Amino acid sequence: MRQPLIAGNWKMNSSKADTTDLLNGIKAGIGEIRQAAVAVCPPFPYLYLAEEMLAGTAIAYGSQDLSPEPEGAFTGQVSAAMLKDFGCTYAIIGHSERRLFNAETDDIIAQKYAQAVKHGLTPILCVGETLEERESGKTEEVVAKHLDGVLDAHGVEAFKQGVIAYEPVWAIGTGVTATPEQAQDVHAFLRGRIAAKSQQVADLVQILYGGSMKPNNAEELIGQTDIDGGLIGGAALKAADFLAICKAGDANA
Repeated sequence: MRQPLIAGNWKMNSSKADTTDLLNGIKAGIGEIRQAAVAVCPPFPYLYLAEEMLAGTAIAYGSQDLSPEPEGAFTGQVSAAMLKDFGCTYAIIGHSERRLFNAETDDIIAQKYAQAVKHGLTPILCVGETLEERESGKTEEVVAKHLDGVLDAHGVEAFKQGVIAYEPVWAIGTGVTATPEQAQDVHAFLRGRIAAKSQQVADLVQILYGGSMKPNNAEELIGQTDIDGGLIGGAALKAADFLAICKAGDANA
């Protein structure tokens, strides 16, 4: 059985004081989480606090992005080696907001995936469709294209070192959530696409749901056959809500 993973994507939120309070709150309740893996992804400036405050705990931490380049004259970028130096475990790549606002292509995202794996980070590859694409019946076409960016560049074995997050763009920050059945259908499609190349890898890879998971829907979503946890946005900014979702992950371990 795949271990549930609950990962918090804080996006461009929080302050030094807020980060300290939030991490303390999560630490205070993490002892109740027995089976699920837990991670937080603060903004880059606060990774040092994660490194300091989460030492010796079961809480992993990671970045919200990384550079496709290993090093060099790339002002404003952060390399995988730097993140590993800070003790990061995970790196979110290909988030819909990066695709939209930073014009990231599947080729760039595949390069980022490779950099993460090369430096011992676990990439969380985000895939997902817009509302227009869903209403046009293109959900599977879109998520397949996002997935294939890594599959074609690095082969199916690359997913032994990675995590996938299905994030329907139409459900991010809107308060709208895919029904458990809608989410399960896409997760099953993604796993099936990997299984067509390797059943072993398909059985191993964690696929998270990333569209407005909250305490009141987490258990039902994570209870679906192919949903292995959540990439949490807004609810990750409140310790009580985040821990409640972690408990839902525990309940389905």
